[in-house]
Amino acid sequence: MADRLTQLQDAVNQQADNFTNSLGILQQCANPSSFPSLSHTKTTSTTNSTNEDHTHLFAQLVARTAKDIEVLIDSLPNEESSPELQNASLSKLDTENKDAARKLEEVVIKGESLFG
Repeated sequence: MADRLTQLQDAVNQQADNFTNSLGILQQCANPSSFPSLSHTKTTSTTNSTNEDHTHLFAQLVARTAKDIEVLIDSLPNEESSPELQNASLSKLDTENKDAARKLEEVVIKGESLFG
């Protein structure tokens, strides 16, 4: 579960980066407002296609990351998971682990007999 939580945190951080970068593009590409009290006005021109390219790109990034976050959240265990269910799951995993260890020992013994 720790790996899923780490992945979830990474995805949330990535989404925050996406939002921050989106705001940066908005600030960069937005038409400036004029203030009558300021004598120095700086005009920048950007093409509409560039704005649309950035808009489309960041929309895709935000949507994809949001979907990743949703999948990660859905993969987390439910709160309804009782201690009995967790113990049963751990017992099953322990049994599978012991079976795998026994099979590994058998393979090692066979391998040693072939080389010995």
